[in-house]
Amino acid sequence: MIGNDWDNELSVIWKSPNFNKFYNDILSLYDKDDIYPPKELIFNAFKLTPFKDVKVVIVGQDPYHGVGQAHGLSFSVQKGVKLPPSLRNIFIELKSDLNIDPVKDGDLTKWAKEGVLLLNATLTVKKDSPNSHSKLGWEIFSDYVIKKLNQKEEPIVFILWGNFAKSKKKYITNPKHLIIESAHPSPYSANYGFFGSKPFSKTNDFLKKNGIKEIDWKLN
Repeated sequence: MIGNDWDNELSVIWKSPNFNKFYNDILSLYDKDDIYPPKELIFNAFKLTPFKDVKVVIVGQDPYHGVGQAHGLSFSVQKGVKLPPSLRNIFIELKSDLNIDPVKDGDLTKWAKEGVLLLNATLTVKKDSPNSHSKLGWEIFSDYVIKKLNQKEEPIVFILWGNFAKSKKKYITNPKHLIIESAHPSPYSANYGFFGSKPFSKTNDFLKKNGIKEIDWKLN
């Protein structure tokens, strides 16, 4: 399915008749509606960030639902696409936290290759219909991913923005890991605890303390 060590970690899922039926049902939706991201990018986060390389997990809810936006990475948009408000606020906090200037491009692929798993709880969405696939079964898959990562011996930083992401905290029980939680970067909530939360420097301080190479958060 993915082509790296995730396939071994997720072998129970891949071999599950229930998952295979669910996934075939998802693929069939592409023949009826406009579904994002493109089929070949559904598991993009896992392809770009192998299990062994995961240092940080940023949990999102579901893909962007506008044309050309989603490409399988939470909070990220494809090159040339206007920055969504939440991502714009993430860049504002990055500037405040680490003095890294905002960029015009919202493609976070570089973060993924640095070891940041940009995980959406729901991996597909219908055009112009946010959360339209949230009840179909994807969360069984993404919760399993979080549980597998929780079992890792190497320390990981889990960044949980907003109440939805915080609901995954119950799966992160390994004391070796760090949980960073705050309000969501959405314009509706960013002023209530996201701005000033310094998630990027806190992440790197924790990684450095544990002898792990820090994340280069620069995107250019």
